[in-house]
Amino acid sequence: MAEKNAYDVKKITVLAGLEAVRKRPSMYIGSTGDRGLHHLIYEVVDNSIDEAMIGECDDIKVTIQKGNKVTVQDNGRGIPTDKHPKHKISGVELIMTKLHAGGKFDKKTYQISGGLHGVGVSVVNALSEVLEVTVERDGEKHHQKFERGKKTKTLELLGKTKSRGTIVTFKPDKNIFDSIEFDFDTVVNRMRELAFLNKGLKITIEDKRANKKKEFHYKGGIISFVKFLNKKKEPVHIPIYLKKKKGDTELEVAMQYTSSYSENVFSFVNNINTHEGGTHLIGFKTALTRCLNNYAEKINGDAKLSSEDVREGLTAIISIKIPNPQFEGQTKTKLGNSDIKGIVDSLVTNGLNTFLEETPSVAKNIIMKAISAAKAREAARKARELVRRKSALETTTLPGKLSDCSERDPSKTEIYLVEGDSAGGSAKQGRSKEFQAILPLRGKILNVEKSRINKIMTSQEIIKIITAIGTSIAEEFDIKKARYHKIIIMTDADVDGNHIATLILTFFFRYMKELIEAGYIYLAQPPLYLIKKGKQKFYVQTEKEKEKLLKKLGTGISLQRYKGLGEMNPDQLWETTMNPEKRTLKKIMIEDAVEADQMFTVLMGEEVEPRRQFIEKNAKKVMNIDI
Repeated sequence: MAEKNAYDVKKITVLAGLEAVRKRPSMYIGSTGDRGLHHLIYEVVDNSIDEAMIGECDDIKVTIQKGNKVTVQDNGRGIPTDKHPKHKISGVELIMTKLHAGGKFDKKTYQISGGLHGVGVSVVNALSEVLEVTVERDGEKHHQKFERGKKTKTLELLGKTKSRGTIVTFKPDKNIFDSIEFDFDTVVNRMRELAFLNKGLKITIEDKRANKKKEFHYKGGIISFVKFLNKKKEPVHIPIYLKKKKGDTELEVAMQYTSSYSENVFSFVNNINTHEGGTHLIGFKTALTRCLNNYAEKINGDAKLSSEDVREGLTAIISIKIPNPQFEGQTKTKLGNSDIKGIVDSLVTNGLNTFLEETPSVAKNIIMKAISAAKAREAARKARELVRRKSALETTTLPGKLSDCSERDPSKTEIYLVEGDSAGGSAKQGRSKEFQAILPLRGKILNVEKSRINKIMTSQEIIKIITAIGTSIAEEFDIKKARYHKIIIMTDADVDGNHIATLILTFFFRYMKELIEAGYIYLAQPPLYLIKKGKQKFYVQTEKEKEKLLKKLGTGISLQRYKGLGEMNPDQLWETTMNPEKRTLKKIMIEDAVEADQMFTVLMGEEVEPRRQFIEKNAKKVMNIDI
């Protein structure tokens, strides 16, 4: 084994103790909700990924056991089992009981390491009811058990072995987390992402609660990632792939244009999904805009392409690996290293210029698409100016049908986007005028998945939404100008209503995504039925709730099925759907941007076959749909 990969107990450095983790778990894993719960798995897997990044591991298995235990197994070198010269305990115990203990802090052991917070597997141990670790290395098999972060016995030698690797099994502490029920699909999405980002690594995930299993193994790495993202779209060319290195910075870029109009760019640092971007993404965008503008001048002298123009229809993965990432931003997923912008800029410029010169036919297709986008963007700009001029001549810049609220603090206000004038009328009469605004919408808004921005800016219903919210869209979007911090989509509980809600959500996802990320977008949950027994009234939202209640109440009931919001009088609409003390709202969140993009592409895109397959696969999950 090469000396640079030597990993023994002397390489383990301890930065802090474990005392505060159980008292303030959110400081270490973000939350005690679903996100924090699943972070436990990712933190354990990250240790295995670190081994994979230096070529010492090519197989990781994640198993969700019955009873919500999780096992993560790899074939890496195994955690050191001998005693630390300073701390006088085994490497296993040190890593499992001391915060920030591990080989990541010795640059000779792991030049580059993953993990978002870098808090180490000790935090998983601290927040687990029970954790067991088995290590196979140097021909020996060891085992140790912990409960709520404290060892129940010292490291035990089980015998000889010809295998190597680490097996960690843990069960989250139900006294810490809101729920300890792991979601298979959530884990699958992250494991797929990690397999794409680590070419050749095999990751298997199995759910023994429901007999599900997935295996990911991508020899193409991020090229396979781009193909995966575009499998429901129409590519313009084969993926472009760049792999460059400068000093300690390693860069991989895979990119491909499609016939769609939306941008789909994901950036990663040491396998961490940098949702908020950062200096590496800025460097990529700067290089892309400059390279395509320079090339465009050769084939179309007067072309001036904006950054938005050259990213229309682009799917790209930017993955960098650096020794000391500095994260900032609201969710600590924005890269802040100032030197990385220039490094990525120069590496992408060099690689992309070479590609454009060597493949002129592909280069011309890309440029013509960008020029077409620029013309559409200019048309959209003129449409926006026309809307502004028209508004300036009127007594108010707000849509005529908007019934605004009296409160002016956006953090205290909400707006209902309501399907139809009838429901809009009931909502206006039933609302609290102090903090609730109502905007009725007529029919189904434009499907933005199939439309360029210039066409979008001619849609009267979309203009109403943009104007009422106040943030503008695209490059002019400014979330600080949002007039409401709760934007509630309220449609009928039928097929048409669901379609309208999906159209509106597609618009928000493609052109005002920051509103979703900020937690401003909600779906109202109007009732399906009113059930009466004597003087008692019950509103239920699902068929399952209805059947359960009917069994409980017995005979002698009256049942009313609401076909639409307009069938409810103002008092009923307030009581069931608008009263903050009684209503149910569904908050729209983007847990996985990759999955969300694919879903909107399938449901609202040009390709009919993927949509048909989706409906066939999921139709059985839907009961009593009104058509």
